[in-house]
Amino acid sequence: MQLHDLAPAPGSRKNRKKIGRGPGSGMGKTSTKGHKGLKARSGGSVRPGFEGGQMPIYRRLPKRGFCNIFKTNNAVLNIIDLDKFEDGAIIDIDALKKAGMVKGRVDGVKILGLGETTKKFFLKNILVSRIAKEKIQSIGGSIE
Repeated sequence: MQLHDLAPAPGSRKNRKKIGRGPGSGMGKTSTKGHKGLKARSGGSVRPGFEGGQMPIYRRLPKRGFCNIFKTNNAVLNIIDLDKFEDGAIIDIDALKKAGMVKGRVDGVKILGLGETTKKFFLKNILVSRIAKEKIQSIGGSIE
């Protein structure tokens, strides 16, 4: 058997009925489209969601929800995650991105107080929780 010998089983494939092609198609005068009306016209079909003039369901149902246009997308890290940096490092968003700790588009970074660290850090333009701020300042680090 060769590739050019392959064929579907006899009777398993059927040609599409070509309608709207006049009397030569063998379908008679109206070409299986009935008499007049929208669906008998060329290019005629009802749009999605049309319910015959009845108020469509997408207009009958109430609109719900709220989209806050002022929402910010902050990445969240813990103090224990900052141990990756060496002692006395200046940490900002660019340094965190370079270290692979922050990925994608973020509006800011917030440090939370989970875990402990023994290294001094100098944070720039980073949000810090109250507990994390106390832990960083007790070691001798600073937040700008």
